[in-house]
Amino acid sequence: MDKTIAFFGAGNLAEAIIAGITRSNIVSNEQVLVTNRSDNTRLDLLSEKYGVQCNRNKEEMIQEANIIILAMKPKDAGNYLNWLKDHIKPHHVVISVIAGLSIEQMEKTLGEGIPVIRTMPNTSALIGQSATAISKGSYVPLSQLYLAEELFQTVGITKIVDERDMHTITAIAGSGPAFFYYMVESMEKAAVEAGLDQETALELLTQTVIGAGKMLESSGENPEQLRINITSPSGTTEAGLNQLIANKFDKAVKACVNGARERSIEITNAQK
Repeated sequence: MDKTIAFFGAGNLAEAIIAGITRSNIVSNEQVLVTNRSDNTRLDLLSEKYGVQCNRNKEEMIQEANIIILAMKPKDAGNYLNWLKDHIKPHHVVISVIAGLSIEQMEKTLGEGIPVIRTMPNTSALIGQSATAISKGSYVPLSQLYLAEELFQTVGITKIVDERDMHTITAIAGSGPAFFYYMVESMEKAAVEAGLDQETALELLTQTVIGAGKMLESSGENPEQLRINITSPSGTTEAGLNQLIANKFDKAVKACVNGARERSIEITNAQK
């Protein structure tokens, strides 16, 4: 890919994507430009760790870049977009990884003819295992949509979706890893309280999660059937599941997803 990529924002998600891009060699490290609002220490760390080019001159970055990735905090997005509209050109493609930032908001601020793409990756991009949803704006040709796919496939799988589904996807895929970590955290605590040492508990739980994910990926069976397959009548799995049912686990998970989804909607509305 003969493109230069400029990251505006240098947090954990930006780093995860930078790690995937540099690991894949889809572009040279020198073709990855990074800036943030004020944290020079953070920029120095990314430059040293990944060999990318960090720059405080935003105008210079825009001139050099073909692809602009917006990766700042949602509260800072409006100011960046207002600045960007005076420097952007139609040959640029703007890709957002910001939760809640809609295509409509980007197009309205940046103006007619500017290609914008909304994505929702997650921090598993750091190890090349993200699940990234992609939605295109009104002015995005297929060549640029495929470019975005190629870029994010360096950090995991991609799925082109209708933007109306992005709030739900933000909840299950963007925020999803944290929910699984919390489940593992709770299971680890239960194991330690039962007398198992923490290192052993975490090692076994980690492999259990990996194995369950691989079964979901490769078995061809849905989650319900996989659960049924290992739930023997009157066995230990059934006993544990009965406790989850009694404690309304399904209701809690749905409330978790809906809470994250509603917050995504709130963020979008606050930026209008």
